[in-house]
Amino acid sequence: MTVRESTMQWHSQIYSPYACGDGQLTQRDRPLEPCPLRTDFQRDRDRILHSKSFRRMKHKTQCFLAPEGDHFRTRLTHTLEVAQIARTAARALRLNEDLTEAIALGHDLGHTPFGHMGERILDQLCPEGFHHAEQSLRVVERLENDGQGLNLTLAVRDGIREHTSKGRPRTLEGAIVSLSDRIAYVNHDIDDAMRAGVLREEELPRPLLDILGHSHGARIDTMITDLYENSRDRGEIRMSERVYTAMMDLRAFLFAQVYTRHEVTVQEEKADFLLRSLFSYYEAHPEEMPEEYRACAAREGVRRAVCDYVAGMTDNYAVRRFEELFIPVHIGSV
Repeated sequence: MTVRESTMQWHSQIYSPYACGDGQLTQRDRPLEPCPLRTDFQRDRDRILHSKSFRRMKHKTQCFLAPEGDHFRTRLTHTLEVAQIARTAARALRLNEDLTEAIALGHDLGHTPFGHMGERILDQLCPEGFHHAEQSLRVVERLENDGQGLNLTLAVRDGIREHTSKGRPRTLEGAIVSLSDRIAYVNHDIDDAMRAGVLREEELPRPLLDILGHSHGARIDTMITDLYENSRDRGEIRMSERVYTAMMDLRAFLFAQVYTRHEVTVQEEKADFLLRSLFSYYEAHPEEMPEEYRACAAREGVRRAVCDYVAGMTDNYAVRRFEELFIPVHIGSV
């Protein structure tokens, strides 16, 4: 018996009847010989971790554009926090931890530079619209690995595509990631907002804190515990109405008091101009994109390829390309 087979046998003994088993929804676009050591979902997790798109998330905005300081979240650290929260919940519920982790690590691979502002701009510019969940799926199916994709299992691809609040994942593991995404960003955006000086602790709505907790750790513990208590021995992932409503009210508070603050929106206006400028330039000069995107332009059209190229940029790379293309330099320095 291989290590993989032994692991699958062990999992079958400890998993909840509601878990996605190691042999379920494992279809791939291209068949693979089984790994003697890893299950299919462990293999997917590793493929995501070793991808270029995963590494690029370390230089993509999570909440605040161009923050000064080493302790603000990036898209990568957000992803790691989601994975930790989701895996804790999956373990408590005896669901498939490896599937949960793979979905969590891949859920934001298609996110744009400059956070959700970048997503809104590309949604206006791309011919068929743009949504980061669909782009994350496109990354793992068509863009990574020189256009071959990562060849992930159906369960992981479904969880990535359906991870947003409007999604309907086929597995409970995917549903855990969807809720964990919200648990993570509602809490860490408060932390980052206070670090950035755009929010003071005394401004936080006390009635919501009385329900959820008065510290970052306490709030996360409340939400995960509530998720566990309301989901155990059930075929669904849910939170109590009281805690879920408080979480979403706290999210609404952040939209009203943080995400739309002048200090935040003034930076978004600059990033808006930058992304539109880059998109227009590469639409007019597709030959200047890397070869993989030129090939995409030949297959699917220039605007689709430009959308993929710009969406894949890190904040730093987008700024650098803008400077190289549009900011004059002294002749002697060229």
